Amino acid sequence: MKKMRLNLIAIIALLLCSCAQSPGTTGPERSPSGYEAPSPAVSASPEPSAESPRESAEALPPKATGSQSGDGAAISSQSQPDTVSVSDQAENRPEPAPQIPATPFSLADIGPYSGEPWAVVNGNVPYFSEEELTTQSFESYSGLDDLGRCGAAYACVGLDLMPTEERGSIGNVRPTGWHTVKYNDIIDGNYLYNRCHLIGYLLSGENANERNLITGTRYLNVQGMLPYENRIADYVTESGNHVLYRVTPVFEGENLLASGVLMEARSVEDGGEAISFCVYAYNVQPGIAIDYATGESALAPDAQAPDSAPSTTQAPPESTEPSRAPVSESAADTSPEQDQEPTGALPQESAQAPSAEPSVSQEEQPQGTAYILNTNTHKFHYPTCRSVKQMKEENKQNYTGSRDDVISMGYDPCKNCNP
Repeated sequence: MKKMRLNLIAIIALLLCSCAQSPGTTGPERSPSGYEAPSPAVSASPEPSAESPRESAEALPPKATGSQSGDGAAISSQSQPDTVSVSDQAENRPEPAPQIPATPFSLADIGPYSGEPWAVVNGNVPYFSEEELTTQSFESYSGLDDLGRCGAAYACVGLDLMPTEERGSIGNVRPTGWHTVKYNDIIDGNYLYNRCHLIGYLLSGENANERNLITGTRYLNVQGMLPYENRIADYVTESGNHVLYRVTPVFEGENLLASGVLMEARSVEDGGEAISFCVYAYNVQPGIAIDYATGESALAPDAQAPDSAPSTTQAPPESTEPSRAPVSESAADTSPEQDQEPTGALPQESAQAPSAEPSVSQEEQPQGTAYILNTNTHKFHYPTCRSVKQMKEENKQNYTGSRDDVISMGYDPCKNCNP
């Protein structure tokens, strides 16, 4: 009996020693009841310190600007567009356009329209400060105000800003004060209003930019603005230099039609020796009375009466251009647009003959007129048209004949020179 008792004690001792060993050292791997093993992800990483996020971010490789690899990257690239080194993108991205400085000009500085399309302002010296002068091309356009009216347009015009293709349609834009109205035999081209670029197409290549288009009379367009635009374009093209240029539409009160535009320009590299002017161009049309609050108009009492009353049309005569807008919106596609050849002279240049050919209507077009055909775009031009200079030589074809003959050959008239 005593011996059995000793054996039992020995067995119990062996069992107690076995239970004291760590679980899993022998037998299958198991966790005791109620025990939770630590997560491998947490256990593999040290507890983060307060500075860990910053250190982690600095260790990440830089991402390309505008990366769309995730929502965070897209938001970051949009909200912080200037975080990329300027030296990395200097050749691929121009510097942001500066804010448009206001001018101290007031209509009280000039008199009413008295027969000249423009009036000299501030001694013909632009209001630019020396800090604004730059040789970096840019363009900047003010947002529309609460009435939908344009503000100032500002650019440093260089060769890289000028168009390399023929202009597109702008007939889908309806600037404030717009009315499609004709005065036959009173206005060159019959239409009273043009969609006028503030920064001209030949300087910026801008087409249907609503922040760059105002309702302007044919007179403002061709007599007031275009001579100056052509002068800038010629200088930039010939010299390769830059011209700082600002055009500010002037609205009185809540008028929807601008009374005129203030035009300022200065050539940069030569300190204004070639180009320097500050003028106000009147948004008027001789022989037409205009309500600037709405853009409505009527024949002035002293104007020569046309054969028929002025017609406000929603569907002007069919254009040779394919229709690219609803009929009620396409009036300006058949009416003259801004970049047509001027007929006026600049201040202090009245003794010089204008360099461009005079406008010739279809009815007055003589037989045997010389044209330049673009065999690539199937447009035809006057030889003096600015678009001809931009054509490739292999696309040019000289032609002498009637306008109707050219159209019957499948060519459309250029909208710049309106042959």
